[in-house]
Amino acid sequence: MSFIADRLSKVKPSPTIAASTRAAELKAEGRDIIALSAGEPDFDTPLNIRNAAKAAIDAGKTRYTAPDGIPELKAAICAKFKRDNGLDYQPDQVIASTGGKQVLFNALFATLNAGDEVIIPAPYWVSYPDMVAMCDGVPVIVECPAKDNFKMTPAALEAAITSKTKWLIFNSPSNPTGAGYTTDELKKLTDVLLRHPQVWVMTDDMYEHIVFDGFEFATPAQVEPALLDRTLTVNGVSKAYAMTGWRIGFAAGPVALIAAMRKVQSQSTSNPCSVSQWAAVEALNGPQDYIAEASTAFQRRRDLVVSMLNQAKGLDCARPEGAFYVYPSIDQLIGLSTPEGVKINNDEDFVVALLEAEGVSVVHGAAFGLSPNFRVSYAAADEVLVDACERIQRFCNALT
Repeated sequence: MSFIADRLSKVKPSPTIAASTRAAELKAEGRDIIALSAGEPDFDTPLNIRNAAKAAIDAGKTRYTAPDGIPELKAAICAKFKRDNGLDYQPDQVIASTGGKQVLFNALFATLNAGDEVIIPAPYWVSYPDMVAMCDGVPVIVECPAKDNFKMTPAALEAAITSKTKWLIFNSPSNPTGAGYTTDELKKLTDVLLRHPQVWVMTDDMYEHIVFDGFEFATPAQVEPALLDRTLTVNGVSKAYAMTGWRIGFAAGPVALIAAMRKVQSQSTSNPCSVSQWAAVEALNGPQDYIAEASTAFQRRRDLVVSMLNQAKGLDCARPEGAFYVYPSIDQLIGLSTPEGVKINNDEDFVVALLEAEGVSVVHGAAFGLSPNFRVSYAAADEVLVDACERIQRFCNALT
């Protein structure tokens, strides 16, 4: 009899973390490696936020807080949702956690019973299905192919809903594709959800502020207020303010759901880091200039990467609306071989061979639920991206 719990047999280690770890190992061995596998802004946290954290330390704000966050942060979160999304929440409808991942896990752990189904559009962030499985739920994967711009159609959503469906996990702009849903596209999806009152909506809005070409972000409860009482609106400071390591995510939703999530958190991690909470207060309440500056840089990088990848033999790279990822297809390269005789049978073969031959680390599409593709994070300096894309071009052009 195994000492390890059976539930862990349903869960895979994070492929994105695995890719980043392998790249770091090769770099430590002296290889010339460009890692484009991590979903992390390469900019420093803005100075005003760093200064707020230092001030909090100097003021002795380093002790335990309420498990779900300090009142000042919860007030800042409420103000953010009102300012940016037109959503009215009270502090007892808000929770702050150790990153967005904990928010999502708390919600699933607090609500899923064995056999409950959770609809997850694919491509998806790698952790969604495994978190559902860890909480004894059943991930229901809905493929959203490139012909649909990697977006779920109302018909596909309708077809996936059953009497066992408890949640839809919704992410826009998307990790890994960068695809963003317009208000009209969202309204067609929320119209479906209105017909199925047992289905709750868990939004992952982490990339809300990283959008391009005048794209206007919207979140489901904003588009359809009738869904407010069965929506958990999830966000955080990690992507918008280059604060990944600070580990602050947050969410707002119905009082009973937030109370259940608070109970889970109080018996697991308890409060998120006190200093990080004060930094997040400044991020949400302070100057917002950084957001526009970062988005401008990411748009320039997107254009560079899309152009260069589309010049590589056999790659087809869509132009995303937001986030800092592209998700090119390698469909035309399947069956080809490297000069060393390694055959490309799938996207995992492609990324392994690319790393070995050219030292570029990316993540294979199967990890995100849709192949044959790979994800490139362009959260890197322009000159690094040019070098990486030239290496990818060289690798693809050498396949025969």
